[in-house]
Amino acid sequence: MSLPKLARIPSARLLTSILPHQLLQPPPHPSHQHKFPFQPVNFSFSKGIEGIKKHFTLLKKEFSERLVGPEGKPLLEHLLEQNLVIWEFRGPESLEQWTVSSDQEIGGQSEALLKLGRNDNTCFLYGALRSTPPRDGETRYSGYCSMRSKKLLASFDRKKHHDWSTFNTLHLRVRGDGRPWMINIATETYFSHQKDDIYTYFLYTRGGPYWQDVKIPFSKFFLSHRGRIQDDQHPIWLDKVNTIGFTLGDKADGPFQLEIDFVGVSKDYAHTEEFAYEMYERNPKN
Repeated sequence: MSLPKLARIPSARLLTSILPHQLLQPPPHPSHQHKFPFQPVNFSFSKGIEGIKKHFTLLKKEFSERLVGPEGKPLLEHLLEQNLVIWEFRGPESLEQWTVSSDQEIGGQSEALLKLGRNDNTCFLYGALRSTPPRDGETRYSGYCSMRSKKLLASFDRKKHHDWSTFNTLHLRVRGDGRPWMINIATETYFSHQKDDIYTYFLYTRGGPYWQDVKIPFSKFFLSHRGRIQDDQHPIWLDKVNTIGFTLGDKADGPFQLEIDFVGVSKDYAHTEEFAYEMYERNPKN
């Protein structure tokens, strides 16, 4: 069932009343369409010059920041900093830092869309969840929608990580519809088979018109692999954070919405817990 047909369902009145004309994404621009390997590639000398200028500008910024301090701040300010906003949604360019996906990638029927909220001061994630699995004879479960931040890139497309080692708490300001969401944090891994390892914790939204200020200690996040909680648990590597994401998969078919004001980190000196879960030693000495 496509998303516009949801207007016939009483539970979808919330979405249709707020977003009557934005239930469909605009068609992709012709320049963004996928090209096959056998199709000719248009080389542009001017675009190449622009790319070189961009990367050398980033390289210059990296050197200047290291001379001043981490992220261009004085070292003392960096050490004493207690609150830091990582993502805030204050314009169309802020949405370019995120990607939206759903089970349509595996043949499902869920849909997820992303846009700016009222007055262009928030991020609005909305759509419809459908848990009907695709008829491919292999997939048994379906029904998820997610929003994930893009990986940071330094000059010449080198890897760059978020360094949250001086903080111990994730700070969010959200407004949901009462559904439970999964917050997923992905960090750098040593081996390729660990690329699907993520740290997860649950965000329970209240619903209604009021905002929620949510603070989740990083010690509460547990390690999972493709949705399965791992026996071998260990704390997050906060100096090697790649992405953060929000996933809905509560198997409750129907419309959903989540509005986010900002995503940040903070330092709570009253929280002294290092890790909330039991860790096993594989080869105990005694």
